Amino acid sequence: MSTDAPEAQATADGVGGVPVEPRHRSPLLQRHGAVAAGGPDAGVAWHYGDPTAEQRALTRGGAVVDQSHLGVVRVTGPDRLSWLNSITSQELTTLPPRTSTELLVLSPQGHVEHAAGVVDDGEATWLITETAPGLAAWLDRMRFMLRVEVADVTDDWAAIGEPVDAEGAPGEPVTWRDGWPRTAVGGTRYGPVDAEHPGTDRAWRLVLVPRAELVAQVAMREAAGWPLAGTWASEAVRVEAWRPRFGREVDHRTIPHELDWLRTAVHLEKGCYRGQETVARVHNLGRPPRRLVMLHLDGSGHLIPEPGAVVRELGDLATGGEAGRPVGTVTSVARHHELGPVALAVVKRSTPVDVELVVDSDAGPVAAGQEQIVPGEGVSADRPAPHAPLMRGLGQHPAL
Repeated sequence: MSTDAPEAQATADGVGGVPVEPRHRSPLLQRHGAVAAGGPDAGVAWHYGDPTAEQRALTRGGAVVDQSHLGVVRVTGPDRLSWLNSITSQELTTLPPRTSTELLVLSPQGHVEHAAGVVDDGEATWLITETAPGLAAWLDRMRFMLRVEVADVTDDWAAIGEPVDAEGAPGEPVTWRDGWPRTAVGGTRYGPVDAEHPGTDRAWRLVLVPRAELVAQVAMREAAGWPLAGTWASEAVRVEAWRPRFGREVDHRTIPHELDWLRTAVHLEKGCYRGQETVARVHNLGRPPRRLVMLHLDGSGHLIPEPGAVVRELGDLATGGEAGRPVGTVTSVARHHELGPVALAVVKRSTPVDVELVVDSDAGPVAAGQEQIVPGEGVSADRPAPHAPLMRGLGQHPAL
């Protein structure tokens, strides 16, 4: 399917708990030239008529992106940080005000159920997420007798995306700064060192504004010289940065190691939380069953596959035969203004890192060059050395 059509942004509705229908339809979709996004970005604009120019402006650090489709959960009460610390993957007990981090909610088996950007303003902890109703409901069930209150405030607050690498200052709106790909304290990495990571140059933050003031807040930034950009632009920059996203890269089997998400969302030295056993076991003894890769797609046919497309080994296709065995699934697709068509995909860890791949599409197989993100050997940068030979099968994830 051509990327000239908004349907190319669609994916399986409801994947990872992302709502099928948008909760809010942004008033900025009324702008002349606006083309609505689909899939997990439904409710905001895919682009406003010139996606290439929008992406260039965003890359230069001067654009504003409507992110009002994201959800916002607010947690108040004196026990909020210690409580969130005890049930999620991140160390939060000493989180200073206006300091951003991110967390994952894991199943008992270590699978990712929710993800959220986190910032505390000194009075409340704000969670920016793609699954606000589900996350708020789960948190509410976990309160017990603690002094915390949970509220889904998505109807009242909207997010604006900015290419700015700065936390919110005192007196400014609540702001979440994306720390990706800097390996956080307590985290570890499977991919390259921070300085060599392609995401190092990506600046991104989300500013929360009253939903009723969304149009005015965007207009204020436009008056300062920042054009309005759509999710075509922001997603292309995210894919270039290998930045995992819940609504795209996560399915019911995902563990954070597969996406190199231990960099920023998991603290390996904190106390117990749900799913910690799997996180520690795979990190210390096992290997993630799948791995995230970057795909450079053949754009000569002016068609690119959609999220959810099957990834295969090349097989005998080059000699007129059939494509090889399925090895994974495309999760995100973007048309980058410099790289051309690119994608993120999750493939089996056993897939050779140098094998040629193809991706299924309605128009036939699309050739794909593979760029390694999570290494094929599935070992993190600081995995402890074994003290003795391990018995066969010891430490493997239950899914293996």
